Amino acid sequence: EAAYRVRLEPCQRGACRRNCRGNPNCLVGIGEHVWLGEIDENSFHNIDDPNCERRKKNAFVGLTNLGATCYVNTFLQMWFLNLELRQALYLCPRACGDGIPKDTDYEPQTICEHLQYLFALLQNSKRRYIDPSGFVKALGLDTGQQQDAQEFSKLFMSLLEDTLSKQKNPAVRNIVQKQFCGEYAYVTVCNQCGRESKLVSKFYELELNIQGHKQLTDCITEFLKEEKLEGDNRYFCETCQSKQNATRKIRLLSLPCTLNLQLMRFVFDRQTGHKKKLNTYIGFSELLDMEPFMEQKSGVYVYELSAVLIHRGVSAYSGHYIAHVKDPQTGEWYKFNDEDIEKMEGKKLQLGIEEDLAEPSKSQTRKPKCGKGTHCSRNAYMLVYRLQAREKSLTVEVPAFLQELVERDNCKFEEWCDEMAEMRKQSVARGKIKHEEVKELYQRLPAEAGSPYDFISLEWLQKWLDESTPPKPIDNTACLCSHGKLHPDKISLMKRISEYVADFFYRRYGGGPRLNVKALCKDCVVERCRILRLKNQLNEDYKTVTNLLKMTVKGSDGFWVGKASLRSWRQLALEQLNEQDEDAEHSNGKMNGNAQNKDESNEEKREEEEELNFNEDIVCPHGDLCISENERRVVSKEAWEKLKQYFPKAPEFPNNKECCSQCKILEREGEENEALHKMMASEQKTSLQNLFHDKCRPCLGSWPQVGKEGDQGVQPGLGELFVASSPCCRRPTRCSPVSSIANSVLLCPHGGLMFTFASMTKEDSKHIALIWPSEWERIQKLFVVDHVIKITRTQAAGTGPESACFTSEPQLCPECREGLLCQQQRDLREYTQATIYIHKVVDNKKVMKDAAPELNVSSSEAEEEREENKPEGEQDPDFNQIMHAFSVAPFDQNLSLDGKILSDDTATLGSLGVIPESVILLKADEPIADYAAMDDVMQGERGGEGFGLGRWKMGIVTLPCHHLWNPQSDF
Repeated sequence: EAAYRVRLEPCQRGACRRNCRGNPNCLVGIGEHVWLGEIDENSFHNIDDPNCERRKKNAFVGLTNLGATCYVNTFLQMWFLNLELRQALYLCPRACGDGIPKDTDYEPQTICEHLQYLFALLQNSKRRYIDPSGFVKALGLDTGQQQDAQEFSKLFMSLLEDTLSKQKNPAVRNIVQKQFCGEYAYVTVCNQCGRESKLVSKFYELELNIQGHKQLTDCITEFLKEEKLEGDNRYFCETCQSKQNATRKIRLLSLPCTLNLQLMRFVFDRQTGHKKKLNTYIGFSELLDMEPFMEQKSGVYVYELSAVLIHRGVSAYSGHYIAHVKDPQTGEWYKFNDEDIEKMEGKKLQLGIEEDLAEPSKSQTRKPKCGKGTHCSRNAYMLVYRLQAREKSLTVEVPAFLQELVERDNCKFEEWCDEMAEMRKQSVARGKIKHEEVKELYQRLPAEAGSPYDFISLEWLQKWLDESTPPKPIDNTACLCSHGKLHPDKISLMKRISEYVADFFYRRYGGGPRLNVKALCKDCVVERCRILRLKNQLNEDYKTVTNLLKMTVKGSDGFWVGKASLRSWRQLALEQLNEQDEDAEHSNGKMNGNAQNKDESNEEKREEEEELNFNEDIVCPHGDLCISENERRVVSKEAWEKLKQYFPKAPEFPNNKECCSQCKILEREGEENEALHKMMASEQKTSLQNLFHDKCRPCLGSWPQVGKEGDQGVQPGLGELFVASSPCCRRPTRCSPVSSIANSVLLCPHGGLMFTFASMTKEDSKHIALIWPSEWERIQKLFVVDHVIKITRTQAAGTGPESACFTSEPQLCPECREGLLCQQQRDLREYTQATIYIHKVVDNKKVMKDAAPELNVSSSEAEEEREENKPEGEQDPDFNQIMHAFSVAPFDQNLSLDGKILSDDTATLGSLGVIPESVILLKADEPIADYAAMDDVMQGERGGEGFGLGRWKMGIVTLPCHHLWNPQSDF
């Protein structure tokens, strides 16, 4: 009992810096440090100051990132700071009039109304940032998927222009064309006659190729450069009425007030079939003179930089978008990063920190030096220039009905701020009260020597000290033993506190049961001490038994003990002692707070019963000594008595004990049965080899008329065959003999046959064997047959084999046969993994990679041989290998099956008729030389999907005359 006597000396304060593990008297490091000493009021709550969410003076309002909508936020901030566009949108009337009921929440109905409301909040809201979810939801954008920012800009401008075109006010109707629309012409000049052909087109942004260029002006020059049309690419001249060499170029006719320059950083990589980002530096100036690039030199074409849109990251499919935008009223630059907005010093654009975030690379080019008024970036994907204006900047006022909506939102924000401030105030007040309470109680928490005390749960005490988790009533049931007292092994989970503090806790929080000085269970302490003594004694007895086992046993004084039991007796004894300890611990249903389920306890009992106890490894099934002497040995009487102390119920077999007589008889019978089994197995194997060998199997073209069966009395033109479902495998020499023929699997629930004779000789020959009558007799002797199935062939005299008629017993069930065929077709079309073969057709000849297996193998045995002899590492080419195996990019692939073009990239293979082992033909188109043309086609396809942006998705699309296969499909 001395080992479990609780020490009454408390842990010395000041000497202990952390909680002494397992010491119920140590009250240091349990969470009290939060409440001792001077306390900061902010530590009494976890509520942030609502004023941190308030908009600062002369600052812009940010936008919440809804998951992957940072690209939308950058354009919204850029469009908001286009004062002409903002003013025109404010003039756009509401669909339901200007009157807004005060008792209802405002819900914008159109894209213009969403943008109006958003701009009004960005202008006059008191919040530090606002939520654009209404606008994003109206566009139908997926907030969890980052879309292409350049494509979003094009589609939204097209949508906004179409929406505003219905307005009566010309200042509103034409704002998009006036601000962003310019004109250029495709001009083609015939080299023979000099005839000039011009096609005028509008543009909202110039897409500039940056590959191979260092300066923005070089990119514009390449965009306008002259192209020669020669050879196969000659131009048909209407004047010459023939194809002639010509030149083609783009001429800029007019420029908009806001010039958007798209830097084509995201390009299509034909090698990988995906987009990639070009992380090359491009230099650009704050002032851009476009006069040298214009066809008409008269006019003002000097532009100043107003926005730079940045894409952080090295991949085209991930990263983060931010915007650097110039305030047109103050000339100051701001960095818009979702909710965070940073004002740049000195009215200067600063891009340095954004350029340091790209992935480092050894081959990365150095950042070129930039002179005054110039910048360079490897992450800028859009540059926005504004026509240099001499007039004073606009002052845009929010209309009255929009300002009323903004005021409503500001009132809601102020109410929220007041509510949060009150919650903080109440939390601080509660914290101060708790602080004083803890300071007082913690000083009286230790139990003095000789004074009454209570045990209380350490977990509960920690929760009491943690303000974030208000404590529940005290629950000490998890520390009780089966006698309803404190378990000695649970003392380490308790803390010993003074009776005064314990009284306060139980009055305030309730619970129980209370565990005072008399709570420690004496019976459990005595039992634990007994088990400890036995465990210590076990070590001594193990050495003794080990020495006794080395002694030679003379005469008949010894005892038989299993060798396996001798090897593990010490572990078995230790587990037995631990089980006694656990039984005492778990006998209380409330132990550890969770009673065992009845089913779980029964299952554990069954598992324990299956495990052999000591010396049961030499007990035969009849309860006597086993006959195998290799599994047992004789030990001395002294050793057995020591072992018997730990295993009193172990079966005892003296040295002179005879083995089990019944096991001896069964052993002799088993030897005879084994010999008989070997003989029958050999006979079965030989019979199976003969019966199911391909050369001996009957087929449609070799029905017996003369020969083997004819010699046995079968009349010419007549004959019988019997049907057997195939044995366990198609190569009987590779597996153990079978004992029965289960023909019931060939019959339907009505008892009819589900297979025709023709199918048995063709597609179902892998599962069904046709047997000669003489062989069938041998099968019935060797195997148990559940159903006899017979096929009879009848043929009129003087007629050919083609007039033969086949009947079966039992007869064919047409309905079930049709249902089986339908099910087989469905099974062929519904799969998750299958082997599909691709043949590339070149000049009407099929070409297949060597890695693909041959397709002309049909027999089951040859199929196995093919699998075994297949070189290691070779695999059938799937879609992911098509491009590399045949050097054909996805957009150049034309796939067909049995003459049918496979063009639906949303369908499954099964719905297209592609079943396992199908052969798909691949024809390759000539590569597209012009990337820009390809992008135009892709944009045309995407742009024509409807009025809204709801169905706009990035990914693979179907192009005219090019069949793309989705790599995420079943292929």
